[in-house]
Amino acid sequence: MAFASRARRSCGTLWVMHLDWPMPDRVVPLVPTTFIGVGSEATCMLARAMSLESSSEVQRRFATHRRCYAAMVEGNLAAYGWVTFDEECIGEMGVHIHLVPGEAYIWDCATAPLYRRRGLYTALLAHIVGELRGEGLCRVWIGADGDNLPSQKGIARVGFQPAVDLIAARPAADCPIRMYGRHGIPKQIVSDARGALSGIRLSAQHPGRSFSDSAASVNSVFTQ
Repeated sequence: MAFASRARRSCGTLWVMHLDWPMPDRVVPLVPTTFIGVGSEATCMLARAMSLESSSEVQRRFATHRRCYAAMVEGNLAAYGWVTFDEECIGEMGVHIHLVPGEAYIWDCATAPLYRRRGLYTALLAHIVGELRGEGLCRVWIGADGDNLPSQKGIARVGFQPAVDLIAARPAADCPIRMYGRHGIPKQIVSDARGALSGIRLSAQHPGRSFSDSAASVNSVFTQ
């Protein structure tokens, strides 16, 4: 996920879903869509969608057992999302999430410009969560920038709950990152998040900003 940089602080939110929580209503996109898991056969297609100069990064992800899911509309790759089951770097914040058996982390999701505002991102997340639930996983994390309100709504609609906010006092790479548990989130989840994330400090009190309207988005963009 990528967190926004601001003049005074960088913010992002890590969301969580326990897969034994009640399932929300079925999410249906606004266009006929096929959701599939893709593998190395889709390397070139994914590399183009991700605006990569070569396919080596996609190859590396598959070689290290990352998983990719795609939303296909009329044969076109309309959206995609990656899933990790062991360890992943969390974008610009320079921290890593370390997963335990039974957990997954959803990241680097994107919707092509032509297909935005059609519910594909939310529906893709719902599909991924359903697949992971069917495999017997127990918990899924997702997180990102605190400024993308449409994606926040999509993440919440799928059933994720905001768990912790990550804040740096300034955008500098060497600035310590602090973690603040969301109000009402069980202490055990906050503790688990602290254990999963390396390179951060846990703070008892939030710095004062209300995060009720800011949360996460991993919905990045396709560039030409």
